[in-house]
Formats: sequence, structure tokens, C-alpha cells
Amino acid sequence: MSYERPDGHTFSLYLSGGAGTRRLDGGPDARGRPGVLCIMPQGHSSEWEITDFFEFVHLYVPDDQMRRMFAETFDRDARLMALPEVTFADAPALALRLRQMTEAMLAGGHLLAEEAMTQAINDLFVDPCYGGMRACAISGGLAPHVRRRTLDYIEAHLGETIRLQDLADIGQLSAFHFQRMFRACFGVSPHGWVAHRRVERAKSMLSGMEPIAQIASACGFSSQSHLTRAFKLGTGVTPSAYRQVKAGLTTVAARKAAASALRAP
Repeated sequence: MSYERPDGHTFSLYLSGGAGTRRLDGGPDARGRPGVLCIMPQGHSSEWEITDFFEFVHLYVPDDQMRRMFAETFDRDARLMALPEVTFADAPALALRLRQMTEAMLAGGHLLAEEAMTQAINDLFVDPCYGGMRACAISGGLAPHVRRRTLDYIEAHLGETIRLQDLADIGQLSAFHFQRMFRACFGVSPHGWVAHRRVERAKSMLSGMEPIAQIASACGFSSQSHLTRAFKLGTGVTPSAYRQVKAGLTTVAARKAAASALRAP
């Protein structure tokens, strides 16, 4: 097959298989395999022979977005950005980010996927094999009014899909710059903060009698199983177990209150 990409840049990570894939137009004498990376810069064209099934993920990034992130991350002229052409390379840091992005998208975690995507692009430029650049030191963080508005927005939209760019727009920042400033201010990524707040809301709702599937939807989880995974990760127990324990504590407290009332003169 032929690959033509006149607009934008492409990152391709092999997830499984690939031994039946090789490049025909002068690339390395190698075949695909799980974990290897291909980078196809804007304007790239190539010819491939594919003789077996394999699984991979493609990340397409517009050139203007790529250059903007390069300029603001490294404080360099965007015209200095040079994206290498890479075929079947071992790049563990980038592979990890692209896997995280893929898993997050499959699980409906759009915010986590966006964070992994922006971090992957940053990891590319700081990788010694592809430039070894050093990011600018973080200073200042988010302004107090931006912090307040961001947290208010999160609380008001916990039951909906929260996107990184939606949060960045509050402070009129790029998604990547906002992500770095948020972590500097709060010690966790935007996704980490949102995930924690969703679990906390679920904990408070489990005091009632609403079905757990309904609570999952109200807290922004894609399904009951998604809530269960996140809840167990955050608390060590499942939502149903947490509800049972909480109900038991409530019953014990009610009995103690009744006993105290009976003993009162």
C-alpha cells in the first residue's frame, strides 16, 4: 500500500503483530513488531508491503499545532522545529504515552487521552535521539482567578465530558501550557484532579439509594464498570462494598443515638 500525508504529522505505534509489514521504498531492512514507532512528517510518502494482520494506532497532529507546542515548550522559534522521519524505532517513552492515549480513548477517558497526546509530543523533542531539547523552566503557575474558575468549571461539569482544551480556554492558554501550569499549581494533572473529584462525588451519592449505574453516569463515568475501576483505584474497595460499609456505619450510629436517648433522664 502507499501512504501519502501532505498535511500534518503522523505518529504510528505497533500494538501487536507487524512481522508481515516492511517498507519498500528505501527504509531500513526491518519489519514491524509490537512497541516500535514510525514517525511520518508532513509531506511524507512511502510504500509498504503488508502480508499479515497487525494492530497499530495512528496519531495525526496538524503542523500548526505541532509548531505552537514546540515554540511554547522550548521558547524557540517555531521555524526551527524539525521532525525526523522514523521507521520501526524503539522509543519507549513515546510508545508508553501512545499506549496510554489508546487505552484512555478506548475507555472513554478523553481528558487522559489528551494529556497523553500532548506529553507524547513533548517526549519526542526531549528524546536524545530526536533533538534532546530541554523544556523551559515552569514559573508562576496559574493565576488565582484562573485556578478558581477552573475548579468551579470542573465541579459544574463532572457529569459531562471535560476536555483539556475546555479547561485551557478558561485561562486563554494552549492545552499543553495549561497542563504544565495546572500540575505546577496542584501537584497532579488535570485528569488526576477530575478523577479524584468524580470519585468523591460518587462517595457522597452512595449514601443514597440510587442505582450504581445511575451514579456512574451522574459522575461522568462511561459505565458502571468504569466507575468501579476508578473507585477501587481511589479507595481500595468497590462502590457496592463502600455502600455496604457506609450503610453499616449509619446503622451503628443510629443505634448508639437511640441507646443514648433511652438512657437520658
